[in-house]
Amino acid sequence: MVVELARRGYTAVDLDSDQFSEWVQVAGELAQAAGSPVEADRDWVWREDRVAALLASADAELLFVSGCAANMGKFLGQFDQIVLLSAPAGVTAERLRTRTSNVYGKQPDEVARVLSLKDSVEPLLRRAAGHEIDTSAPLDAVVAQVLRLAQVAE
Repeated sequence: MVVELARRGYTAVDLDSDQFSEWVQVAGELAQAAGSPVEADRDWVWREDRVAALLASADAELLFVSGCAANMGKFLGQFDQIVLLSAPAGVTAERLRTRTSNVYGKQPDEVARVLSLKDSVEPLLRRAAGHEIDTSAPLDAVVAQVLRLAQVAE
């Protein structure tokens, strides 16, 4: 999605990248707040200083960001729109298996974790979102829906 929006000339940033996210040690209450850390004592979270700087300095008329992290709640109030991009479990598993942009999700335990999070975290994301788009539709149709929500005429 981010790649396609950027290809069309929009400013679009994947916050799940190394530039905007990092591995952190989590323990006790922090681990519980993370919901389901990737490992018992480690989780992948947004680099709050970098995300804050991005949001403060974005000079584009429109800024699209994608990503999800346990600490994203600190930023939700800064977004004009929050759209949950969802997909059925089978589609998600297939996309993890075939994607080439990220190695995460290639191992069976990683796929199981992602599918488990669909049950536990996706309902929370759904409550935070003002809109939901089923991304099992063709990419052009999904992008068109996102742009309609952003009130962009293509």
